[in-house]
Amino acid sequence: MSHDRMTVLSTMIDQGVIPVFYHPDIEVSKHVIQACANGGAKCVEFTNRGDFAPHVFLDIARHFAKADPSVIMGVGSIVDAPTAGIYIANGAKFVVGPLINADVAKICNRRKIPYSPGCGSASEISTAEELGCEIVKVFPGSSVGGPEFVKSVLGPCPWTRIMPTGGVDCTEDSLKKWFNAGVVCVGMGSNLITKELLDKKDYDGITTKVRETIQLVRTIRKK
Repeated sequence: MSHDRMTVLSTMIDQGVIPVFYHPDIEVSKHVIQACANGGAKCVEFTNRGDFAPHVFLDIARHFAKADPSVIMGVGSIVDAPTAGIYIANGAKFVVGPLINADVAKICNRRKIPYSPGCGSASEISTAEELGCEIVKVFPGSSVGGPEFVKSVLGPCPWTRIMPTGGVDCTEDSLKKWFNAGVVCVGMGSNLITKELLDKKDYDGITTKVRETIQLVRTIRKK
């Protein structure tokens, strides 16, 4: 199954919700990512945290290449080009970071991999776009000004596509504020894949929560 740059970007936008997740246990990670995919979130951002995280990622990416090729594995928390290169070699189809790094943009562009760097100002967003980034991550979403910040940026720059991470809840109120402000998708970590669901290994519960959240976004977009 081909997950080229255009397919990945349009899937991210269509999905509306990007689960952000890390777990050192490969089996748990497989179950969680499959649960997200079953709920309609085929694009999942696996964060680069913990020792040997690229090895965990490689095993998971290999698994889904056979078990469910519709899953699109991306990597988050990338701050330098060598690390981006390792994950791309290990099967990452999109790269997300907490900050902008021109060398990461270069390596991603070379391989036609979407790169969403973390931006906290209009100037940083502009720099990211000059580096070829289609969807910029606003991070930390609530700290840099929340939905009002998004609205303010889109006024003079209506072509900008924003994905906030940090400060996004599964509630209708929270999602409404962000999507009505003009975001194209949102990144969600522990608010979506909660500690409670993880501790209980309630993978069906994760599927239900992901499905309900994506449905909520679709309903908000139609209004």
